[in-house]
Amino acid sequence: MQPTATADLSVPPADAQRPMLSYRDEATGERVDLTPQQVGSWAARSAGLLRDGCGLGPGSRVAVLLPPHWRTAAVLLGAWASGLAVSFRPRATAGLAVLEVGGDRPFDAVLVTPERQDDWLEDVPDATHRYLVGTGPGHLADVPLGWLDWSAEVLRHPDTTPDHTVIHPSDPATADGTTYGQWGALAQEFATMLDLRAGDRLLVDAAETEQPLKWLLAPLSVGASVVISANLDPAQRDAIVAAERVTRVL
Repeated sequence: MQPTATADLSVPPADAQRPMLSYRDEATGERVDLTPQQVGSWAARSAGLLRDGCGLGPGSRVAVLLPPHWRTAAVLLGAWASGLAVSFRPRATAGLAVLEVGGDRPFDAVLVTPERQDDWLEDVPDATHRYLVGTGPGHLADVPLGWLDWSAEVLRHPDTTPDHTVIHPSDPATADGTTYGQWGALAQEFATMLDLRAGDRLLVDAAETEQPLKWLLAPLSVGASVVISANLDPAQRDAIVAAERVTRVL
């Protein structure tokens, strides 16, 4: 499954057996490797949750307050595949409603980590549908009233999705009105800045950047793969680069 129905944000062909997205937690030892097909399957489940579970579609607005993670990739790609306008930002730096279309009304859905949901620094917006997205393995042990566990709910939906959502380059991909075509062009420009090419493997320090343009859209736009490292010790970076056969570091 492609992240959108437009050429601007489509994923170039990749080796189906090689990981397109790898997630490593250096503190716990958790590791997840996803092939292009598996990324597409999780994105399809996420799209099904937002589309069929929440009743959302083109024109709906989704707030995503999540760090770089394989589940974040599934959330974002699923939302964009459904034609939703997504709002994301680095934590505690810029309000979600600034310069956004419909910023005076609640979001249709919000997805946030449990840590941020309880963090006073975070201005978690109101939304009709509210999901907690854990960054550890398995389901969440404790889910507050009024929230749902994304990792449990997403499994209620199939890992394939019908191609009935037509998305145009001029449609808004984010809640500030930036279009799919504009984000696609920005992703390719950033990939050029990093000298990213098809077959490259990009190492991302999850603590250093949350902008999906950099850690997700840019590498996918040129057919590069991504290694997300959480709790990365700078002293171990060279060893990880060698072990993962990394060719570029963000």
